[in-house]
Amino acid sequence: MSDVGWPEPTGPAPDAAPLGWPGSQPDYRPVAPVAPVAPEPTSSPAAMTQPAERLRAALQPEDTPIAMAAMAAVRVLNPTGSQDFPRPERRRILTVANQKGGVGKTTSTVNLAAALALHGNDVLVIDLDPQGNASTGMGVDHQAGVRSIYDVLLDNVPLADVVQPAVGIPRLSCVPATIDLAGAEIELVSMVARESRLQRAIAAYCDTHRVDYVFIDCPPSLGLLTLNAMVATEEVLIPIQCEYYALEGLGQLLKTIELVKANLNPHIAVSTILLTMYDARTRLADQVADEVRTHFGDTVLETMIPRSVRVSEAPGYGQSVVTYDPGSRGAVAYLEAAREIALRSGSAAVAAR
Repeated sequence: MSDVGWPEPTGPAPDAAPLGWPGSQPDYRPVAPVAPVAPEPTSSPAAMTQPAERLRAALQPEDTPIAMAAMAAVRVLNPTGSQDFPRPERRRILTVANQKGGVGKTTSTVNLAAALALHGNDVLVIDLDPQGNASTGMGVDHQAGVRSIYDVLLDNVPLADVVQPAVGIPRLSCVPATIDLAGAEIELVSMVARESRLQRAIAAYCDTHRVDYVFIDCPPSLGLLTLNAMVATEEVLIPIQCEYYALEGLGQLLKTIELVKANLNPHIAVSTILLTMYDARTRLADQVADEVRTHFGDTVLETMIPRSVRVSEAPGYGQSVVTYDPGSRGAVAYLEAAREIALRSGSAAVAAR
């Protein structure tokens, strides 16, 4: 009997109490060391480096969206001048016309001009639209009272006196349009040689200034302002929206060009057609594009300008999309369209004549 009155245990005593009980001890018996597993032998050093090479290839920076946009921006902005377009042998004047509004005339004028200027060409944009949207897109002042194309057409002011440099693009200049131009259609009616006033002004300016390209942004009409632009040019660039209504007024524009060619300017021709606002999600856009290509053939640029929010936002900041967001789809599309125009060097217009 124990001191506290409990009976003595009769069975054999255990070797050790369970771990954690009072008086228990852990088992410190030595454990044999585990031999390290040797790596399987490789057949060649190249086999060992192959996974690393695959990993490095998977992590190439151009495969990431940010890096791809950065590379596109470098191509569009051309900071080193290593991707300059060829300069034309003689000055090219392109009138951007379509009497239908909202097809991308001004947007195409500003962005094509900016892309060409960023790639080594001297470009002049003449804003013939009283709304002055091309002037806005290049950050040029065109408030009432500013000297503009109105003074050139109505008061014989030299073009050099009204030219302003575009913001942020050294080789790009602009002749602005003010609200005064809205009355120019009526005022020009009684003037001598009313159809050729712009032609003479451009010729006088280019005699003393190096200009590779002149873009004339026309109003959405076929009045005297557009007529002046057609007499001053040898090439007409027609932006066509990839929608059915854009095709309806095209016949009238082509008839006007034929009339100008027969009576005022025998050298004029449609050299370029640019498809704009292309939406790949709709079957209609493809149908319009196919119909235009079937009818006009090689005159239509291969590049189509997609619908893009960035293209619409850029004028609000007084910029073209190629400087506002050079890595965007719209900027890259206008760059490729400008490249096509530069490589053609007016050959399409010469062939058309």
